[in-house]
Amino acid sequence: MGEPDHYSYPSIFIYGHRATGKSYVIHTLLKELELPHATVSCVECVSMGLLFEQVLLSLFGTDGSALLPRSPSLSDFVRIYKQQCSESPVKQTRYVVLEHSELLRDMEINLLPAFLRLQELVNDNVTVVLLSEIVWDKFRSNTGCFEPLLLHFPDYSKAELQQILERDTHPSYTPELYSSFINILLGVFYSVCRDLRELRHLAALNFSKYCEPLKEGKVKESDAHKLWKNIEPHLKKAMQTVYLREVSSAQWEQQQQMEENETGAFKGLSAYAHVELPYYSKFLLIAAYLASYNPARTDKRFFLKHHGKIKKTKAFLKRNEKTSNHLLGPKPFPLDRLLAIFYSVVDSRVAPTASIFSQISSLVTLQLLTQMGHDDQLDTPKYKCSVSLDFIRGISRTVNFDIVKYLYDFL
Repeated sequence: MGEPDHYSYPSIFIYGHRATGKSYVIHTLLKELELPHATVSCVECVSMGLLFEQVLLSLFGTDGSALLPRSPSLSDFVRIYKQQCSESPVKQTRYVVLEHSELLRDMEINLLPAFLRLQELVNDNVTVVLLSEIVWDKFRSNTGCFEPLLLHFPDYSKAELQQILERDTHPSYTPELYSSFINILLGVFYSVCRDLRELRHLAALNFSKYCEPLKEGKVKESDAHKLWKNIEPHLKKAMQTVYLREVSSAQWEQQQQMEENETGAFKGLSAYAHVELPYYSKFLLIAAYLASYNPARTDKRFFLKHHGKIKKTKAFLKRNEKTSNHLLGPKPFPLDRLLAIFYSVVDSRVAPTASIFSQISSLVTLQLLTQMGHDDQLDTPKYKCSVSLDFIRGISRTVNFDIVKYLYDFL
């Protein structure tokens, strides 16, 4: 950055994953050195006018921002900036920090190139600092623009995450116990999650469960193996909902208590699975599971009233003696069979509207269904169900549907 009165580089691009210290380092540096700066979040500034207003307000106060017209252009911003610089000159470098700067790409096409060379446009000692979670290559336009100085903030290593998380020690327990818990937490989650915020959230959710045997006097703090055995199933369950933030800490504790008291209802099933899916999507998923794991010839037996009975004689069993369909895996099925089963199992009359077909597409997007073949195929598309038996049984309970009665393997 040089001396405060030296001209700095026109623009600096700082990138790295979330929670790697980008904003904290920049804000601390500007605050400790007492440098004039404006910090603007591009998430909050949904228009170019709000962005200009925040920059002028932070650098020049209300006198500068009040001069902006109702729908300011880039030329208005540059003109007012020059005018304010001449009225209140400073020897130090001014800094404009734009957080979530990737959103600038969705605004006017000339905005990002203008901020990259703002120093040249306003003829002032000003540096624009762009903070982003994506690389600079995603910012380059076809028309070209000024290349900023690139700075990369790498992810924290496992040892660095351990040191940072250990600072949040619980006042009721020793630092050694909390350090042991963090070590276990990172051992489970580090391979799938290196986000400091998410790891802090997971630590806050699960530490009370880790300490339960200590509160009950069953183990001592030095008995790490028993403490690990107690927390292991809860950490595995929490791994199913990493990044989802479905519930708060208090709700998570209530859910854990309810599961212990209800003999495992919805055991191993994420709240996301049975709360967020729409009502008819649950029946579509049930129908897809039945179509994947039941032979097509058994549909008449399960879904027609006067179907007759399938008598499993010795000759029949010997002729049809095969491995369980659940061991062979899901089979693809056409769309018309899925809809036929859906209309049979749903407990109300449903018209075949576009909403039903869009929910099928949503299930494919959520990877609960897999579309077989190409998207542009001319014949009827085929699908395959991608969920487990435990998962679909949990879904079925939420709509009071006993799916086991409709599975051929369980006859």
